[in-house]
Amino acid sequence: MDGMKVFVWVRMVGTVALAVAVLWGVQTLLARLQPVGAPSAPARDVGAKEAVAPRADHALPAAPVPAAAGQASVPPTVKEKEQIVTKAAPLPVGAAFVAAVIKPLDDELNKRFWGWRPNDLVNLTDNVNNRQRGVLEVTRRTVRILTERISRTGTTVAYNRQLEQAMSWLMVKADAYWFPSPEAKYNDAIDAVRAYRDALFAGKEFFFTRADNLIPLLREYEDLLGSCEENLVKTREKDGSAVSFFAADDYFFYAKGVAAAMQTVLEAVLEDFGPTIDSRRGLEVLHQAIGSCRHACEIAPWIILDSAPGSVFANHRANMAAPISHAQFYLGVLITALST
Repeated sequence: MDGMKVFVWVRMVGTVALAVAVLWGVQTLLARLQPVGAPSAPARDVGAKEAVAPRADHALPAAPVPAAAGQASVPPTVKEKEQIVTKAAPLPVGAAFVAAVIKPLDDELNKRFWGWRPNDLVNLTDNVNNRQRGVLEVTRRTVRILTERISRTGTTVAYNRQLEQAMSWLMVKADAYWFPSPEAKYNDAIDAVRAYRDALFAGKEFFFTRADNLIPLLREYEDLLGSCEENLVKTREKDGSAVSFFAADDYFFYAKGVAAAMQTVLEAVLEDFGPTIDSRRGLEVLHQAIGSCRHACEIAPWIILDSAPGSVFANHRANMAAPISHAQFYLGVLITALST
């Protein structure tokens, strides 16, 4: 009986070894017979949408230039091929502005560690909370002007539905915990602005760079900067009490959030509204406003001090008030230039 078991096991092992050897031999033979450079697997199918309508940021290779009569066709050089591939299709007017509307709030919601914080049950990062509130306020005002003015030819034209929804969703309180959650509604608003952007790229929506569309936005910014400046320079609250250390800290970081978001949008205004502003000789003024916002963003003390003006220690609220005041001034000058 033991001899039979050994015989069966030997036959099984031998059969398996023989099958492996045969498979290996067949695979080796096929590999030798396959032409050099032939694909070993079928290429991936390109979807109909991708084949018919390539993305806007990838230009198609240009056809070779036909040779003159009697001359051979000359293929493009490597450098010419690189130029053809990297050359992007021009973006429509308004693309930079819409991207700038989305970016600051999207960064705070989805790219900052711990995400949206003003509605946290335990507030451990008060500085970030107030910065996010400042970013939100700039986004709210910008989306409202985009909805009511920049995307419309006049007051008799219906609102873009996506922008109207975005404007409503951004009105949810920043510190609301639930029903609705601000994070969800703010992300819905960003998606709605993206839907408007896609329609703009498809030529189904419009972006009007007239001066009378830009002036209301600049006035909104001027008013917001004025509010920030007042909070940065005052020594007493409305009830007569002195500005506390914690309030000074809140005012500082709120203004910093406003300056950061406003700088992003104003840089896009420079790109999309540039010809309109240049026609009124306002480009230099806009550059100054952007530079002032950048200066405000660069003030980054480790701890906020609120010392007396004559103290040897810093008063960081006053330090922040200077560039905020300058930005407000330059926007006022730009408004005057665009109004004439």
